Amino acid sequence: MDISAKTSNDISFQDFRGQILQDYETAFLSRTCSLIGRKEVLTGKAKFGIFGDGKELPQLAMARSFKNGDFRSGYYRDQTFMMALGLLQPKDFFHGLYATTDIDKEPMSAGRQMGGHFLTYSLNEDGSWKNLTEQKNSSADISCTAGQMPRLLGLAQASKIYRNVKGIDATKFSKNGNEVAWGTIGNASTSEGMFFETINAAGVLQVPMVISVWDDEYGISVPAKHHTTKEDISKILSGFQRNNDEKGFELLKVNGWDYTALMHAYENASDIARSEHVPVLIHVTELTQPQGHSSSGSHERYKSEERLEWERENDCNKRFKEWILESGIATEEELALLEKKIKRTVSLAKKEAWAEHLNTHIKSKRELASLLEKAATKSHNKVFITKIKNDLIAIEEPIKKDLATSARKTLRYLLGEQTPEKQALINWTKSYLEDSQNKFSAHLYSENDTKATNIPIVNPTYDQNPELIDGRVILRENFNVLFENYPEALIFGEDTGNIGDVNQGLEGLQEKYGELRIADTGIRETTIIGQGVGMALRGLRPIAEIQYLDYIFYALPTLTDDLACMLYRTFGKQKAPLIVRTRGHRLEGIWHSGSQMGGLIHLLRGMYILTPRNMTQAAGFYNTLMKTDEPALVIESLNGYRLKEPKPNNLGEFCVPIGVVETIKEGTDITLLSYGSTLRIVQHAAKELIEVGIDAEVIDAQTLLPFDIKHDVVKSLQKTNRLLIIDEDVPGGCSAYLLDEIVNKQGGYNYLDSQPVTLSGKAHRPAYGTDGDYFSKPNAEDIFEAAYELMHEANPADFPKLM
Repeated sequence: MDISAKTSNDISFQDFRGQILQDYETAFLSRTCSLIGRKEVLTGKAKFGIFGDGKELPQLAMARSFKNGDFRSGYYRDQTFMMALGLLQPKDFFHGLYATTDIDKEPMSAGRQMGGHFLTYSLNEDGSWKNLTEQKNSSADISCTAGQMPRLLGLAQASKIYRNVKGIDATKFSKNGNEVAWGTIGNASTSEGMFFETINAAGVLQVPMVISVWDDEYGISVPAKHHTTKEDISKILSGFQRNNDEKGFELLKVNGWDYTALMHAYENASDIARSEHVPVLIHVTELTQPQGHSSSGSHERYKSEERLEWERENDCNKRFKEWILESGIATEEELALLEKKIKRTVSLAKKEAWAEHLNTHIKSKRELASLLEKAATKSHNKVFITKIKNDLIAIEEPIKKDLATSARKTLRYLLGEQTPEKQALINWTKSYLEDSQNKFSAHLYSENDTKATNIPIVNPTYDQNPELIDGRVILRENFNVLFENYPEALIFGEDTGNIGDVNQGLEGLQEKYGELRIADTGIRETTIIGQGVGMALRGLRPIAEIQYLDYIFYALPTLTDDLACMLYRTFGKQKAPLIVRTRGHRLEGIWHSGSQMGGLIHLLRGMYILTPRNMTQAAGFYNTLMKTDEPALVIESLNGYRLKEPKPNNLGEFCVPIGVVETIKEGTDITLLSYGSTLRIVQHAAKELIEVGIDAEVIDAQTLLPFDIKHDVVKSLQKTNRLLIIDEDVPGGCSAYLLDEIVNKQGGYNYLDSQPVTLSGKAHRPAYGTDGDYFSKPNAEDIFEAAYELMHEANPADFPKLM
């Protein structure tokens, strides 16, 4: 369907009338869905509802200027936009409300996200890219306020890269960089730092984006005077307005109920952004929120009667209808017939969606009830099982939880019994739980053949007498090969470009590959990650550099809320293979020596977390990651750049496996596990332990997510029977995670003759200076003594107490 706006010069009145009525139909359809959707929440069929009512008209205007290849990065009010493009049907809308776990019926997330969160499919079934230039694209929404803004920056920057960097195969991703990234945000959310950081970065980068601010003068129950200086976002952003001498934004302001003005504003914004690669902000004012913020509250509690009356009179759909009637485009009777038809359509869609949602549950309920009946007849606990069965049958609208609970509780009453009926129930329960769990847990990581853990190891090879060079040079030369082999690869961050990063791991590469591929950025970690996420969504292979690990917390919301769960929350329909490069662990000072791995491990599930001990290992990880399509965080050892390493002769080719530990030194008495910079100290301690007769096996964890998928540490424990984990994170941090993985998940407790021990840093941040490091993090003496104490406990005669 062609929904592009036509001007009066190239459209007949009949076509113009058809366009208007089509838009009115979409607006009324969307509003009807919102009204009925709220009722479904209040009746208990849906858990929560947040709708796009009151924002219909500007979204119609945005849809008419949105072209194939464009991307949306929006928020949970944009249902009208999706409906206008034909990307959301009423039945889809209701399946989203009901959290249907069938991706064919609930195409936005298979029930994983609340309704109102939208996306389009970027991937084929095998995980390969669709042709994104032949479809209209929406990146997957997140609920987090303003969280969609950093990603928007990268989506827009991709067009700039495709337009200006030669040699990239852009067939599926861009047509000469003509695509626009469209962002939407509520007026209250513009108070967030993510919004301002994105605005500033977009003005600096000059990228083709159009940001729409839907302004209804409230943020939940809080009026604009508490959100925005001067109560007007376009006023306070006026300094960003471009002029003849200075680059910046184009700022537009338009009333949200003015159909013709909205159409002109969005056409204008699209033309400017698309042709000139200039960011545009459209401040859409005088919007309303007819049902309040969400189904969890009523706006009558916090809005005055005067305000409520104003909203009723200036509702954009009402004003649109009045304009249609006043202009003679349609009569009252014609619109009434249209509205009646739409109400029937939505009502039918709701009924069908609910029936489809229940159908599989009801079928499973019948199966389970039959199994319970049969199990009860052969059981001594027939009366109890029969009650469970009858209670289940009485549930007219069951959910998965009801079925799982009934089956599992019944098995308690069958303890000790051995009958075919019990076994049938066990088989059904296991199958049901596995299938149901998969619907909620699949696609956290790639499930395709190209997933990172499938990339085979390629060892570094060396000349007979390899040159010993700084680790940073190995990194630099390896990056050089990668940028030659992958035209779509680029790297950016603070000090990354001109000086080649703070440790010269990219020295000279900007001069060779240009300022767009090896780029400096401002001090703005959140949007550095956002650039990477957006560009990765559009087929580029970005490496986003965070200068120090300690600064990654500025970007953590974008990493955890957007990037890490991208594949999961889209049910495998979108991917963002961003590599995040940083450096950390031991150096000097509270904010330059961090190793906060425990927090990152828990917050970034869905990403790989790699902790190479030296720069050769780091280079191998980058080579591996470029062969896959998953996001990862690589943490280089901050104090390792000037240490000498032998130079491999297959730079850019050797691959370090992900999820595999490496045994650095074999031993028989105790297993020492560590990673990163601390591993060098462990190796030193292991040499000293030899002097007192303790032969330690030293293992480098290398990758923390995932950890040791081959269970090699447990194989070591079968030999040594003792485990010491050394880690510079805080107590209970990464060392506790590793202990849980080894002892509980991998069954290492079966082979332990002594209590497993973790040796971590202190609970506080590392203090400044060499002494600060010594007394804040595990040192060689700590490691020696901890290992010795384990051996003393096992054999006090051979290893008398040290002190």
